[in-house]
Amino acid sequence: MNPDTTVVMDAPGVAEDSSPPQEFDVLFADEHERIYRGLLFITGSRPDAEELMQDAFLKLWERWDQAGSIEDPVAYLFRIALNGSRMRARRAMRASRKALPLPGGESNAFEHVEAREDLRMLLRGISDRQRTALVLTEIFGYTSEQAGEIMHVRAGTVRMLASQGRAALRGKERDQDA
Repeated sequence: MNPDTTVVMDAPGVAEDSSPPQEFDVLFADEHERIYRGLLFITGSRPDAEELMQDAFLKLWERWDQAGSIEDPVAYLFRIALNGSRMRARRAMRASRKALPLPGGESNAFEHVEAREDLRMLLRGISDRQRTALVLTEIFGYTSEQAGEIMHVRAGTVRMLASQGRAALRGKERDQDA
């Protein structure tokens, strides 16, 4: 046994090595910044990207004993993070439907800041799916087939979304230059 490992006794005479597998530490060190950046491009929010990245690594860590069956751990991490992002969006949508509007005369300075931020996010011009397809294929270099597996869509859908996203970005760039 490695002298640096921690031994936990679960039952009399049964020892369990509770130190993290070295491979997970290496995977985290090598990929966490890259995954964070990709999620930042997708979500547009530093806190959301950080939290989604951390949640994805935590879920992989919880299943690390089964990690040998995972062909591409980075793709698996993206899949977990994107699923988490979709779940958040659904929860936010449900919550917004339940929220009651404030009476007309009452206003809050923070609401104006939030409204401007929401408007900025809307004006970014491309959908989450388009942004996700572009980040996975253009920044992370996944093929459309690999990106399709991550996004749970066909490869042709990834190519179409990336193409639409690029066209929308070009249109926004032309509009800003004019």
